[in-house]
Amino acid sequence: MLQSPDNSQAVRSSSPASNPNSYNPVKTTTAPIEQATIGRSLVIKGEISGTEALYIDGRVEGKITLSNNRVTIGRNGIVQADITAREVVVMGKVTGNLECSDRVDIRSEGVLNGNVSTERISIEDGAVVKGGIQVRSGQQKDKNQSQSQSKPFEAPKPAMAEVPKAMAAAAGA
Repeated sequence: MLQSPDNSQAVRSSSPASNPNSYNPVKTTTAPIEQATIGRSLVIKGEISGTEALYIDGRVEGKITLSNNRVTIGRNGIVQADITAREVVVMGKVTGNLECSDRVDIRSEGVLNGNVSTERISIEDGAVVKGGIQVRSGQQKDKNQSQSQSKPFEAPKPAMAEVPKAMAAAAGA
C-alpha cells in the first residue's frame, strides 16, 4: 500500500493486456482462398475449366473440369453438367456425373441426379441422390486417372438379367 490508488489505475489503463476484462483476439495472416463465383443471375452454357475454386449460384450447362480444386453448387445453383474436380459440395441441384479425386459432400438441401465416383462421400439427412455411387480407395484412384483419360466414366451395370436365369435354373433342378 505504498502506491496511491489513483496511480495504480493509470498503469492498468495504459496496458490493455493487464486488464482481465479486455479481449484482444489473436491476429493471423492467411492468404484468402481464390474462388471464382457464378452469381444468381448468370447462365453459362459450355465448358468451364481452370485452376481455382468455383462457387456456382447461377445456372451452368455443359462440362466443368477443375481437377485440382473445389466446385461448390450454392443453394440457388442449378447445374446440368458432368463435373470433374478434387472436391464437390452440392447445396443446389445437379444433373450429371461427378468424378472427384477426394470427396463429395451433398448437403441437406442438395439434389443430385447422376453417378458419383470418389474416394470419400458425405450425404446429409434430407439430401436427394438418384444414381450410382462408386467409392474407391486411394490405390484405385491412380489406376482410374490413367484409364479416365482414354474413356469416359461409365456407371456399373446391374446384373438384373442374371437373377431370373439363376432362379429358373434352381427351379428346374
